Amino acid sequence: MKNYIFEISMKVRSYECDFESIVNNAVYQNYLEHTRHEFMEAHHLNVVELHKQGIDTVVARINIEFKNPLHDNEEFVSRLYVKKEGIRYVFYQDIYRKSDELLIIKAKVDIVCIINGRLGDCNLINNVFSEYLNG
Repeated sequence: MKNYIFEISMKVRSYECDFESIVNNAVYQNYLEHTRHEFMEAHHLNVVELHKQGIDTVVARINIEFKNPLHDNEEFVSRLYVKKEGIRYVFYQDIYRKSDELLIIKAKVDIVCIINGRLGDCNLINNVFSEYLNG
C-alpha cells in the first residue's frame, strides 16, 4: 500500500462520459487537478490567491496509465502523495473505484512554480509541504 497523504471522493457525472457511458480519457486530468487543488486548500493554499502573489503552479508533465474504466454515476476516490525532485513537485495520484477499490488510473504529475514570471523554487510551498517533501 502506498503512503497516500490525501484523498477525496467524487462521483462520475453523465456529461463526462462518452456514448458508451465510459468516462472520457481527458476528464481524468480534471479529476487529478481537482484533487491537487483540494489538497492545497486543505493546507491553506489557494491557487487564485497564490496567483495574486505572483506564484503560479503549473503542470510541466503528466503521465497517466489507464487501468480500468469508470462509468456514469460510479463513485471513486482520488488519492495522492507528493515528493520533491529539484524544483519540481511530483504528485503520484491514483484513482480507485469506491465500491471495490479497483485501480482505475495511475498518474505521475510534475508541477513547477512560475514566480513573478520566472521558473523557480517556491519557499512558501516548500514550507507548507515540508513534512511530505523530506520523507
